[in-house]
Amino acid sequence: MGWWGVVFKGDISQVSDILAIGLTTGYLGSVTTFSGWNQKMLDLSVDGHWVQAILGFLIGLFLVAYSIIFGIETAKGFRWILKKLNTRPEKGVPSCNCNWTLNSSRRHLVAMVILLLVLGVLLSVSGLLLKEEFSSGSSGAQLWLACLVGPFGVWIRWFLARLNGRGLGKSGILRWLPFGTLITNVSAACIMAGLSTIEKSVNIKNFDTVANGIQLGFLGCLSTVSTFIAEFNAMRESKHPWRAYLYASTTMGISFVLGILIYNVPVWTKGFA
Repeated sequence: MGWWGVVFKGDISQVSDILAIGLTTGYLGSVTTFSGWNQKMLDLSVDGHWVQAILGFLIGLFLVAYSIIFGIETAKGFRWILKKLNTRPEKGVPSCNCNWTLNSSRRHLVAMVILLLVLGVLLSVSGLLLKEEFSSGSSGAQLWLACLVGPFGVWIRWFLARLNGRGLGKSGILRWLPFGTLITNVSAACIMAGLSTIEKSVNIKNFDTVANGIQLGFLGCLSTVSTFIAEFNAMRESKHPWRAYLYASTTMGISFVLGILIYNVPVWTKGFA
């Protein structure tokens, strides 16, 4: 995210805004998952390992916060090297004359058609492979189901991202708080906790395959750590760095508390194994 979402985002946007959104919101947002992180901490707490759960959040936040800093610094260094290599000494301008910019509706249309065809092929292959392996309940079946439902999580997260920067009400209270990312992460964490509870309470054939596929694909793509930490880093470098820690605490606190109510309490009261 430090490379594509911060340092080189402007350069990528010059080629295509859609490409920039696809790489950051789509790819990087799907590779990282907040809901899985939260669920692992719930699994620790349900067994009484509260200290490890709290440390898991703190250490995890520390690692991702410094990961994006490292990414930004290395990307800046790489940009400096590129400028030195690709600049004409006599003119001081880049020597590359590439013309990959999607600066017309026709080029955008062609790119969209190609990408939709690729998506259609990938979904078709995933569906065929899922049909072959579903009855076995293998990890492969979970993977192919995840591939089928993952795009829906990305699309919902992209849609909810419109809420970022709007605030609450007509006056825009708390405009600095990215409500879109907050809602996606908290809701995904709650749904994952609910599915985990159902997994422990029912004994239905192939339910684990469906639940794990949804958790890995849909919820993994719906929630995001990369966007969350990019927003955290931007707040930390602003004039109000306290907002970053309030934002992180709010996201983690709400997700964890709701997860305890949805997952831990039923496990404790019903005695699920």
